[in-house]
Amino acid sequence: MIIGAHGITGEVRLKVFAEDVSAYRAFNDGALTLKSAREGSNGVIARFAEVTDRNAAEALRGTELTVPRSALPPLEEGEYYHADIIGLPAIASDGEELGHVALIENFGAGDVLEIERPDGRRFMVPMKVEAVPEWDQDRLIVERAFIA
Repeated sequence: MIIGAHGITGEVRLKVFAEDVSAYRAFNDGALTLKSAREGSNGVIARFAEVTDRNAAEALRGTELTVPRSALPPLEEGEYYHADIIGLPAIASDGEELGHVALIENFGAGDVLEIERPDGRRFMVPMKVEAVPEWDQDRLIVERAFIA
């Protein structure tokens, strides 16, 4: 995600959710072409070919950067992409329908799922096998002991 401009020549600051953003060249269906990326003190500093000044960079603040699914590396056992988990129905291990996965946070100790109940209330569950013993493309199971 572009979080702001950096300098006056069109560079932007990124919040990166990938191990290495420089592994990708084209973003948002080819609308942005990555020329360079480097670590900065407040996120990754990137230069896109299509962004040539601070005003253009600032106009992109809040833009989510996307790549096609086919450009992503294959997943290992137990790995997942956030996009595959967000929106999944959440079901308790005893069969109760809990709602859906609304958000994934990471405060430093691993991913935490935020489950939204049908009434809008939310609770959090660590994305660990003890709390979430299984998931697939259709639903996510939450152990009863971790339900608030």
